Amino acid sequence: MFIKRLLSGAVLLGALIGVIFPGGLVTLCALTILSLMGLYELYRVFDMHKSIVGIFGYLCTLLFYANLYLGFFAKDRVFVIIFLMLSLFAYVFRYPGFKIGQIAGTFFGLFYVAIMLSFIFLIRDLNNGLYIVWLVFLSSWGCDTSAYCVGMLIGKHKFAPLLSPKKSMEGAIGGVLGAALLGALYGEVLFRLFGFGQNCAFEFAIICGVGAFFSQLGDLAASGIKRDYGIKDYSNLIPGHGGVLDRFDSVIITAPMIYYLAMYFLEL
Repeated sequence: MFIKRLLSGAVLLGALIGVIFPGGLVTLCALTILSLMGLYELYRVFDMHKSIVGIFGYLCTLLFYANLYLGFFAKDRVFVIIFLMLSLFAYVFRYPGFKIGQIAGTFFGLFYVAIMLSFIFLIRDLNNGLYIVWLVFLSSWGCDTSAYCVGMLIGKHKFAPLLSPKKSMEGAIGGVLGAALLGALYGEVLFRLFGFGQNCAFEFAIICGVGAFFSQLGDLAASGIKRDYGIKDYSNLIPGHGGVLDRFDSVIITAPMIYYLAMYFLEL
């Protein structure tokens, strides 16, 4: 199981480098596909993956990413408002064809998966975004690994026993500190090799530490959804890891945080 998880993780990392490095349309298309896959997993949990409202969610995801690249609407929030209005229009004029839970699930899925993941593209599109975007994965996956190692070694006090019984307070703290350390090391390497910001090691440590704190929220939230619906994994797409949402649950929350933290600390 460990070897399978390690090998699939290495393949995933290679694929990630392959789609993040070129940026632009390549990154956008990859995130569109990833969002559709994650949305399908979530809608399947809600038992609406083949329904009309589910299909509507997939189409709106495609339109959202097209708008992100082509700029039909100057502000993405305009798109979100239009999507909500159309959802309510369908609910009202097809009543009682749709339940309000289905409408809420459609909107939640679009926002939780597609819009949150789109911040990876927004970060990559920033000045020096090729360097900054990796903070998302250092803080989320670095936190996961650090929390697991520290929790296994010294974890005693339960962190969220009802959502994730194996997580500990010690592991959670270790995850934040581990991610901050990775951020600092990454910043130091960038400074020494490319002259990227004299204080970037400190700034990256803060960004990754804060991002790691919120990444654990994303992890627990995804666990809560699975427990609510009595499933272990969202799918078995990635051997040893589960589905897209199992692997990117912390990234979903971390990506927007890193975007705004980078904008503030790095003055972008």
